Amino acid sequence: MSTPDLPASARASEADGGSPPLKRALGPKLLILFVIGDILGTGIYATTGDVAGKIGGALWLPFAIGFAVALLTAASYVELVGKYPKAAGAALYTQKAFKVPFLTFVVAFMVMCSGLSSASAAARAFSGDYLGEFTDAVPPTLIAILFILALAAINLRGVAESVKANVVLTLVEVSGLAVILAIGAYAVLSGEGEPARLTQIETGGTGYALLTGVLGATALGFFAFVGFEDSVNMAEETKNPARNFPRAIFIGVGATGTIYVLVALISSLLVDSRTLSESSGPLLEVVKAGGVDFPPKLFALIALFAVTNSALINIMMASRLCYGMANERILPPAMGKVLSGRRTPWVGIVFVSALAIGLVSTGEIEGLGDTTSFLLLCVFAVVNIAVLVLRRDPVDHHHFRTPTALPVLGALTSLILASPLADRGSDVYVRAGILLLIGIGLWVLNKVVMTARERSGADPA
Repeated sequence: MSTPDLPASARASEADGGSPPLKRALGPKLLILFVIGDILGTGIYATTGDVAGKIGGALWLPFAIGFAVALLTAASYVELVGKYPKAAGAALYTQKAFKVPFLTFVVAFMVMCSGLSSASAAARAFSGDYLGEFTDAVPPTLIAILFILALAAINLRGVAESVKANVVLTLVEVSGLAVILAIGAYAVLSGEGEPARLTQIETGGTGYALLTGVLGATALGFFAFVGFEDSVNMAEETKNPARNFPRAIFIGVGATGTIYVLVALISSLLVDSRTLSESSGPLLEVVKAGGVDFPPKLFALIALFAVTNSALINIMMASRLCYGMANERILPPAMGKVLSGRRTPWVGIVFVSALAIGLVSTGEIEGLGDTTSFLLLCVFAVVNIAVLVLRRDPVDHHHFRTPTALPVLGALTSLILASPLADRGSDVYVRAGILLLIGIGLWVLNKVVMTARERSGADPA
């Protein structure tokens, strides 16, 4: 790697004999596949049934609204990653915009925890009905823990290995959704299914109850769209990020959003909402009801690969976030340690994997998925505001600039979906609150240690 490819912080670190910089291994095609693979997975394969349980037959509606909200915030991320191509993502943008270290830490910690709750939801999905097609002899919690440990091992080997695994898994999970789309096309052409279900909204009331029901279903369905925000944490491992990220993120969100709405339409057309809501493998129910002779076990295997991909990327991104925060002195510098041979942030990988194992025992797919959505919607509101504030901070290189109306709408919609208007369970707020308290405790501890080192004359780094 040539020195001009490195960010200033990385060049300084290398010159000072510290940890080596991250390797720039991602080109434009690999980045597009990475973003698509990051978004696809657990959300659509596992939470479709939970969304159906909240809204009824009009399953496509929450995904369509979530698609629009995701595009609004994606535009803000594209502007910011092109402007500041570093690994810390939302934490970096928050610090540059507001210059409040405590707020920066809270945002960074919420992003990290959203990745871990998402990985935990994927682990739960892995041990559910899809795996049940093969065996139910092993306790689900044990399977989930072993699952996360295996992903940590893959991450430790290196970003190239992790991303290559991501590409393979992405192709597999896309093939699974292609099966669903093919089944849907066959059903439409042969007159199968119940089109009347597509307009049925069953939220248990009208007026305010209808509004909160739709918002609650949208907030949970939004879990299927998260992932594009993780990709910006790969900025220091991407070739020419200012040029490659806009296309990768917009193609990724656009492609996955279109697929999600179509899959939701097909699912509701072929399977009633109650059957979908009672299954942790809802798309398997679609395959069985589709009238096509496709082996359920093969589709279950594809789904297992899909949720594996989601968890792999989330563990990877959370560890890179730890690395970025350590370089920004938000977390202890030890969190930024990199294996000299593999050049992967090994301390961050071990740390986030341990937290993910702990989260696995705190809830099921719906609760963990909704926790992910809630945490990220709060972060998205901050990021959409930050992009407007940072218009006062020009940079000396070309980058994408989103129309001003989009981050304004992005902030408003994110706040609405994160508010109590989105009818979510109290366990989501409790889980998020406990995670935030843990984060505040770590921030205070780090602040005390850094202050003590400064007073003693020691180098805080």
